[in-house]
Amino acid sequence: MRYTNGISIAGHDLPHTNKIFSLLQQKFASNYKDIFLNDLAEKTVIIIPSLTLDEEMLRTITGVTHYEERMLCMLMLLRMPHTRVIYLSSVPIDSDIIDYYLHMLPGVTSSDARQRLTLLSCYDASRKSLTEKILARPRLIKRILDHVKDPEMAHISCFNITSFEKELSVKLKIPLYGTDPALLYLGTKSGSRQLFKRIGINTPAGIEDLTTEQEIIQALVQLKKDNPILEKAVIKMNDGFSGEGNAIFYYQQINAGDANMLLQVTDQLQNHLKIVAQQVNYRQFMEKFKSMGGIVEEFIEGELTASPSVQCRINPIGMVEIISTHDQELGGESGQVFLGASFPAAKTYSQEVAAISKQVAEELLKEGVLGRFGIDFLSVKKDGVWTHYAIEINLRKGGTTHPYLMLQFLTGGVYDWQEGIYKMPDGASRCYFASDNLASEKYRGLIPHDLVNIAITNNLLYDGEQRTGVMFHMIGALSQYGKIGVVCIAETIEEARKFYTQTIEVLDKECMVVNDEL
Repeated sequence: MRYTNGISIAGHDLPHTNKIFSLLQQKFASNYKDIFLNDLAEKTVIIIPSLTLDEEMLRTITGVTHYEERMLCMLMLLRMPHTRVIYLSSVPIDSDIIDYYLHMLPGVTSSDARQRLTLLSCYDASRKSLTEKILARPRLIKRILDHVKDPEMAHISCFNITSFEKELSVKLKIPLYGTDPALLYLGTKSGSRQLFKRIGINTPAGIEDLTTEQEIIQALVQLKKDNPILEKAVIKMNDGFSGEGNAIFYYQQINAGDANMLLQVTDQLQNHLKIVAQQVNYRQFMEKFKSMGGIVEEFIEGELTASPSVQCRINPIGMVEIISTHDQELGGESGQVFLGASFPAAKTYSQEVAAISKQVAEELLKEGVLGRFGIDFLSVKKDGVWTHYAIEINLRKGGTTHPYLMLQFLTGGVYDWQEGIYKMPDGASRCYFASDNLASEKYRGLIPHDLVNIAITNNLLYDGEQRTGVMFHMIGALSQYGKIGVVCIAETIEEARKFYTQTIEVLDKECMVVNDEL
């Protein structure tokens, strides 16, 4: 039995399905120029923002159902006058949220865009992935097809692709813009390390393709023997995401020269292991690791470190593109949890990590990878020189995808990775700071209308003329969870961060004023 993103695919990857899927993808490649390079072409984009990831890991994410709203940025595709968008969701999305996006469309009216937008919901808030919910509803699949004018000029865009998305593609007879799940091992922690090593890319010392607790112990011992001054190691599940699935082992009072080091690590593993996911205990972590597999690698430290990431894309006609670079902000246990990112990454090293990523992308092209993916790095500065360690490949959209898409759709610019600058058509540049994790108990109870009203009153909304301001996403999570996502766009990263600080101050003040009045 194989797996993709921790999900069993036995029974879903049949030869007949593979054959039809392959033909669909071949036709997609032949139609690509007509579909994508002509803004006036009549086409339909079916957006499936399903987080088809391990259910147990998703339980640790607050308001996870509303993460489906992150791909609402793709409603900006409606700026093309003959493009239709079909957007699926687990639960209905509030009309105020849709209006919020449509009013920013450049070049078309929101009423015209709404006529070309179809919103469909499963009315199902369970923890199953959205794609599984759709597959369980044949009438919903038929309704999707009823809204596709010409299947030859349609494709499906997903957050990530597993056998379930592949099955849905075959049922709809519409291609996916993404990687065949048969290749997703390349995007696991083990597969990433193997690819990095194969093409000579620097990656932390480590051991991959582990499955048992004993193999983890042996790997920890080996790392300490190879590097006696090592103080910490990271244990990572193959398909963990956003730091969930990671744990840090601390080599406390363990000497690499001790003959009984294997026994010491065995005795201390449980007590000296810090699991990143707060709701997961040691037994649960080891059980999940056994089913998913993973790696152990050294924890690299330095006086000055950074965590850049690079977004890439391979299109259906085989072109490799560097889309963006970001500096990720990480928190949690030893900085393992993704909190937000600034764009673009620092110019002192953005070109270097982009060039390395281009090498990786070209290798992935040879393997048959398609669509967007990200590459994460850990960068350490010593004696004025940056050393970059490739950490992992994410063969999916990620936390840096929707902020960049929003910037690009709103401003029509392009990132020049060789200069490290995002340029708009008039030559001006833009930056942003983005986060999916702006949260406070104070914000609970705010409905979408409240948020829009607060943003308008306090001059926070994105200004289309100035091309600066704040974009909100995951608005539906605000009322129940007090959580929201933001993209703060400005001329400099410093100004973008000021927008972020201002947003927090405004929300805090507005919530306090209303509470005081009551």
